[in-house]
Amino acid sequence: MGAVGLLRKPAWTLWLLGVVLLTVRWATHAQTEQRPADDPRFTGVSTALEPEGLTISRRRFEAGARSAWHFHDHGQLLFVEEGRARTQKRGERMREMGPGDSDYTQPKVQHWHGAAPHEHFIQVAVGFGSGITWLEKTTDEQYDGKAR
Repeated sequence: MGAVGLLRKPAWTLWLLGVVLLTVRWATHAQTEQRPADDPRFTGVSTALEPEGLTISRRRFEAGARSAWHFHDHGQLLFVEEGRARTQKRGERMREMGPGDSDYTQPKVQHWHGAAPHEHFIQVAVGFGSGITWLEKTTDEQYDGKAR
């Protein structure tokens, strides 16, 4: 995507891209860059941490597409970049999310996510550590919010 394509993106998309780039830049300099307690950007001691174990991905789900049930060994943060999403944690109600919404799933909590029936969904996912265990497919009843 060229510069013109980026300028057409909503402001929050550019903001998110900026946050990711700054996070990666700060994290890669964390070992050599120590912040004194009198740093004008912070009150108290704040230390940049290594990005080791973090994964960032984007995935598009077409309308009605969804993942199987699964869990992440170390949790996942899901962000709706575009469209309408559905997600559900085992034993809870299915919920819909729109652009700008996010959902954190704690480690080893079974869940699924995908697009709403009539609209695509683009997700930005941040994984903490590695390890995903895939389980059974999400049923139509679960996807429709009729089963937990």
